[in-house]
Amino acid sequence: MAEISAASVKELREISGAGMMECKKALVAANGDIKLALEEMRKAGQAKADKKSGRTAAEGVVTAEVSADNKRVVMIEINSETDFVARDMNFMKFVSDVSGSVLKSDVGCFEEFSSVTLPGGETIELARQNLIAKIGENINIRRARIIDTHGVIGHYVHGNRIGVIVDLEGGDAALAKDIAMHIAAVNPMVILPSEVPQDLLDKEQEIFTAQAQSSGKPKDIIDKMTAGRLRKFLDEISLVGQPFVKNPDQKVGDLLKEHKAQVKAFIRFEVGEGIEKVEVDFVKEVMQQARGV
Repeated sequence: MAEISAASVKELREISGAGMMECKKALVAANGDIKLALEEMRKAGQAKADKKSGRTAAEGVVTAEVSADNKRVVMIEINSETDFVARDMNFMKFVSDVSGSVLKSDVGCFEEFSSVTLPGGETIELARQNLIAKIGENINIRRARIIDTHGVIGHYVHGNRIGVIVDLEGGDAALAKDIAMHIAAVNPMVILPSEVPQDLLDKEQEIFTAQAQSSGKPKDIIDKMTAGRLRKFLDEISLVGQPFVKNPDQKVGDLLKEHKAQVKAFIRFEVGEGIEKVEVDFVKEVMQQARGV
């Protein structure tokens, strides 16, 4: 059996990013052959990735990248299991590489992402699997949206937790960013009241009618009360009806008219929204990792 030098362990560790003991173990198994050890570690990394892929990843970041001509934008949510890993430099480099590479690629939908090549030559999917093996947590590219426009792109990311992209017709980049910031803060459901689903309208009208009827007022008054409450509800959940967050005396719709602009589309991501989080016994997790489980 070849003697494993500290220099060999150090070299393999720098190449693979794995821990010292894992590198030494791999070198012993490969009889000191660094290339073979790295190959076997990558195979093991795939196995680790498969093992961890079912674990809930509800932390992470949202990132947005815009092209130099401001005509293409990509927004991506990439999840990890813990907030600690979401701040890890290796994780953040992966996020940056993915968003930058997708922006420069010709992919048009999320399903095509996995085959995009990153700066190091790996595909996104292979880099994700290797990162799982290196970090020890499930990493998941949960969702992404791409907008190509002839109008104006607006985007805003708050603390890597909430991201918004806006496709604006008319106006300018400053207005588009202001609208994106508003959406990040207030979270409208739709752009226009007419876009609210009919079943939701019917449900709310039923509730407002029942509330008004409990007042004991005449039917014509009840109808007016119901209509007023429904209008208020529509304003609250539609972008154009909301008070602008930077100037509550002005509605977003009036701000857009003032600039002869129109919001064609918006997308808002918030890290972990809609994911059912599983309670984790962190003491058990640490013990399992220490044992190499």
